[in-house]
Amino acid sequence: MIDLVDHQAQIFSWPSEELAALNALVAESDLVVFASPTYKATYTGLLKAFLDRYPANGLAGVVAIPVLTGADLTHSMGPTHTLAPILAELGAIVPGRGFYFVSSQMDRLDELVATAAEDYRANLSRVASLAVSASRSEGVAR
Repeated sequence: MIDLVDHQAQIFSWPSEELAALNALVAESDLVVFASPTYKATYTGLLKAFLDRYPANGLAGVVAIPVLTGADLTHSMGPTHTLAPILAELGAIVPGRGFYFVSSQMDRLDELVATAAEDYRANLSRVASLAVSASRSEGVAR
């Protein structure tokens, strides 16, 4: 787990070997959960500054789950409308709606995460089956 707060002193340092190593670690991952508290109806500037360090398609091939937390459901579409688009713009695969977690539901966290994970798994499975079907069709057409 990377907590950007632990690296905030380097976030605006260019170049930064420390941040370059973190960016590489994330870009080389198969699955990354990008989580942030909701701030002004979107993700924090700390996360934005970290994501700004990536070039176009810098997250290509990474399955990215956008997560925002908040005190109530007021900004529940935030991860889908604010965080998912930047992850997709960076080339990440976003397998469904963003996940919004209301802090007062901490006692249901396992249940909510399991439901979201199943939705993401089902979406990825559908895409994978389409890829297999397209591969078979392409083989027949040749």
